[in-house]
Amino acid sequence: MGTVYKIVELVGTSETSWEEAAKTAVTKAGESLRDLRIAEVTDLDMHIAEDGSIAAYRTKVKLSFKHDA
Repeated sequence: MGTVYKIVELVGTSETSWEEAAKTAVTKAGESLRDLRIAEVTDLDMHIAEDGSIAAYRTKVKLSFKHDA
């Protein structure tokens, strides 16, 4: 019999980079989800402060993990 995986979508944030934002999302997900398999970056954006500077990098990530019925 095959294996089933569930997919969740998360947004990680960082003050330094999109890579750090993705790492934040995966690390936090790993604290509550078991058997993480694949992380797919689906979107990158930035939060812009009122003064025009970059306040935060945001990375949207789809994570798959093994589904136990």
